[in-house]
Amino acid sequence: MHTWNETAPIYRQLADRLTGQLLAGDPPEGEAMPSVRALASRYLINPLTVGRALQMLVDDGLVESRRGVGMYVQTGARSRLRSAERERFLNEEWPLLRARLRQLGIGPDELNWTP
Repeated sequence: MHTWNETAPIYRQLADRLTGQLLAGDPPEGEAMPSVRALASRYLINPLTVGRALQMLVDDGLVESRRGVGMYVQTGARSRLRSAERERFLNEEWPLLRARLRQLGIGPDELNWTP
């Protein structure tokens, strides 16, 4: 079961989830996105909400709508998305994380970078 929070509209949260999947390469570039009905069924939400989320991906240039056949992942979407997410992380998340590490007295030698 998928849970939604109160901090953002459901279509925005779904768009974020789908963006995360695209960043992970699912589905691969050039391949079809799951249909509106399939996503609505998977996430137990209204198809109009799914359509709004997919439109956000279209507006962001990650997915293209092919009339009569569905939505497809744009070529280069993953690299553009990775670049945008890296920029956001470095400008928004990293400064907060770095400040927290300093606050806790955690140095680079204490961080494990291996998976």
